[in-house]
Order: sequence, then structure tokens, then C-alpha cells
Amino acid sequence: MEKNFVIDTNVLIHNPQALYSFADNNVILPITVIEELDKLKIDGEKKGMHARQVLREIDRLIKKGALKKGAKMDNGGTLIIYITSFKTSEIPLTDKELNDNRILAVAWHLKREGKKVFFISKDVNARIKAEAMGVPARDYEKQVVEYGNLFRGWKEVVVPKIDYEKLSRENKLPVKNGFLCNEFAQVKSDDGKGMAICKYNSEQNSLIRICDGCTVMGIKPLNMEQRFAFDLLLNDDIKLVTLVGQAGSGKTLMALCSALSKILSKTPVYEKLLVVRPIIPLGKDIGYLPGSKEKKLNFWMQPIFDNFDFILKTSISARQEGVVASDLTVDNLMRSELIEVEALTYIRGRSIPNQFIIVDEAQNLTPHEIKTIISRAGEGTKIVLTGDPDQIDNPYLDANSNGLSYTVERLKSFGLFGHILLSKSERSELASLAVNEL
Repeated sequence: MEKNFVIDTNVLIHNPQALYSFADNNVILPITVIEELDKLKIDGEKKGMHARQVLREIDRLIKKGALKKGAKMDNGGTLIIYITSFKTSEIPLTDKELNDNRILAVAWHLKREGKKVFFISKDVNARIKAEAMGVPARDYEKQVVEYGNLFRGWKEVVVPKIDYEKLSRENKLPVKNGFLCNEFAQVKSDDGKGMAICKYNSEQNSLIRICDGCTVMGIKPLNMEQRFAFDLLLNDDIKLVTLVGQAGSGKTLMALCSALSKILSKTPVYEKLLVVRPIIPLGKDIGYLPGSKEKKLNFWMQPIFDNFDFILKTSISARQEGVVASDLTVDNLMRSELIEVEALTYIRGRSIPNQFIIVDEAQNLTPHEIKTIISRAGEGTKIVLTGDPDQIDNPYLDANSNGLSYTVERLKSFGLFGHILLSKSERSELASLAVNEL
């Protein structure tokens, strides 16, 4: 039997290409969805951009008959704009005029006609109501990964004593397979008397030993995972790094101090540092905050400035690292345009060459938004995405569907990419207690 997928508005806002995710089946858009998209199209943020994109696609397909017999799409599916032809009094819901319920009613009505129907929505409450009405409901899962099994970026390996001794002598241990590009390993001797940390080199098909310690702008790694993270952050051949971890794991601090070391050295690798954060909890826009754009951003970027202050105070010995230590203040660095902080909204359309870009709180971005950001990178640019998928403010995302988790799983086998999952909070004993027990 032919399948009919009734699509909620939030799915199209999440991913404008969702129309094409149901090959060889009917994609049903209730007229209420079109009305909601029309209201959203004037939004200056992501919602408006996605609404306009979807409406342009729908307009193109309407010319092929989507309002009458349905319009064939390139993927073999058929788009149908469904204009309600039943009485709202029939809807088995309390508020019959609520837009969500009117969309649900279309799926319910098609189900009553004997059609095989699925209701697709990012709204868990809408899915609950659909199931209560007898309509099978699904989340939009085309860009979903299983966060519980997310790639860690490293693995533990136990080797015979003779192999461990070879690694100790030659700082290299050939391996047969089982490693991805830029994956790390904690190598242990099977006699329990030795441990080394290594990184997989795909060209040599070997684990290459790396030193246990390093210091960047006065900051030292406090655990093995942080040491792995620094290796990725300081490697200019790796153009995209993702650091995923709980609060206090050091992901933002390490990214910032690595970036500063690259732009403040006597021979700078990058022209400037660009720090970007998505604006989610404060509403539609930073316009809700007082003052100029710069002042508004200062409110939102305060956690970044706190990290900068800590790094610069810690790097008193920066001269010893080849860094120009005079006038190391955030204000001076921003006035000299070596550091730029920006809301995600304002980098759309830009081409950004020769910069070190840090996207903080990236767990609040959709896969489509992450793709947009990475595609801004010009020649010589490095991008670092940091975030905690357990702390998501975007109502349409979760640990499995956010762009950060999706990026890790899609790119983990590529040489330009590196990733570390930071599992330990190093902020303080109290912070660790809160993360683990509350």
C-alpha cells in the first residue's frame, strides 16, 4: 500500500530539504503548514531563511500540479498540498482551531479513509497526540545519530609485552586495521607494566607515540583526553575539530588558548580568531538586549571573555613560548582586530579565509546550519566546534539530531577531521559533583 507522510511545519524549518526525504511516497502538506510558513518567512533568523527556501520549492512544484493531482518530485515522491475538506467538529481534540491540531487532523482524516499514514514532526507533544488518535507518528530522523554510541576519538588497546617494548624503542607500532584517521589510542602492555598514548597515522598504518605533556599559553592538559584534544587543535593540517564534552571538561578553554597561540606567535599561522555562538535562549534576536550590537554581544559572549581573561592571566610566561606577551588584554586584541566575536546570524554569506574559527555551543545548531558554517571556510581556515549534546536549548533538537553529533559521525573517517569526546569535568570538584549527580 502507498505510504502517505503528513509533514509538520517544524520538520521543514529544521531541514528545508525534508520534502525530498520520502522517495516513492506521498508527501502531504496541510494548507495550515503553508500558512505557518508564510508567517515565518519574514523572520530574520534561521526560521525565516528556511521558510523562504521551502516556499520557493513548493511554488515550483505547485506549477507541476501539487494543488490538484500531486506533483512528481525528482526523487520519485509526490507532493500534495492538502486543503481541508472535512468539518473541524469531527476532530477528536479539544482545541479544534489550534494550528497543530488542524495539521494533525489531516493525518487523522486520511487514516479514517483507509490510507497508510505517518505523521512526521519534531514536536514530541504533537507526536503523542497523533499516537493517541491512532495515527503512527515519527520524529524526522534522516539526520539522526545514536549519541550513546558516539565516536570517542580514541580507544584503549592492550598489546603483548614484546610489542609494547617495540613501541617504547621506536615510538611507532604498526597495526593491521581498526583505526580511523586521526584516532588516538591508549596502548597498554598486557603485563600491566606500561602505558603510552599514541595517534594513528594512516599513511604509515601505524600508531605513533606522542608525548604525555604540553603547555599552551600557560595551560596544561589535566587528563589524557585533553592531551588528545590539544594535539588536534595545534595540528594545522587538521582543518575541522569537534570537541564534545560535559560542562567543565575544558573544551572551550582549550580551543581558545590554542587559537591564541596560533595568532599571537612571532610567525602567526592565522590572521585572526573568530568566535561564534548561536543565539538561542534569548528569543528571536539579540535586539532584546540593550545597547549597540557590540554591547549586546558582550552580554551573550561573557563566558568567552571569562575564558580569555583566565588564559591571558595564566600566560605570564608566554614569552618563553615565543608569544608576544606585552599588551595581552582582550580589549587590546579586539581593538587590533586579532579577535572578533560574532553572533551566528552575522556570518551568513561570508567567505572567511586564513582564520581560526571557534563555534561555541554548537549542539544548538542543526545539521544544515553546521554545513552552512563549514562551507564559509576559505583557504587556510581552521574550524573548531565545541558543545555538550546533553545541554540543548533548541526545542527542535536533541542529543541525537543536533548538528554537532551528526558532524562527528559523518566526518569521522576523513583526514581533515579530528574529534575527541571529553568525559571528565576538570572545572572543580563541586562542578563534577553537579554534572554527575544532579
